[in-house]
Amino acid sequence: AQILEDGYDIEIVEAHHNQKLDAPSGTALMLADAIADACAEPKALEYDRHSKRQKRSKEEIGMHAIRGGTITGEHSVIFAGRDEIITISHSARSREVFATGALRAALFLIGKAPGSYSMSDLIHE
Repeated sequence: AQILEDGYDIEIVEAHHNQKLDAPSGTALMLADAIADACAEPKALEYDRHSKRQKRSKEEIGMHAIRGGTITGEHSVIFAGRDEIITISHSARSREVFATGALRAALFLIGKAPGSYSMSDLIHE
């Protein structure tokens, strides 16, 4: 985001099952916050573009939520520039990946001092 913000429009698309209550998802909001923090210029989240009749602003991050079927979770960050699109995406095909991650985090905590840990701590050990 830091490198691409000047020449690219940024959009986040997420999809989940039809029973999910929140939209956009917490993960999509976390991605938007991380992108906005990395950018030099302030960014605003745009959730409701259909109600606007104006061109897209360079200061926005578009947020799109899809709800349907049994989609476990999909997130894509799209950097759309002149004549090219860069997409970073993740698709969870079952909830097992989240359970595996929770178990890995629990094993990481064994023997650790009380405190606050992040995913960065787990990944870099």
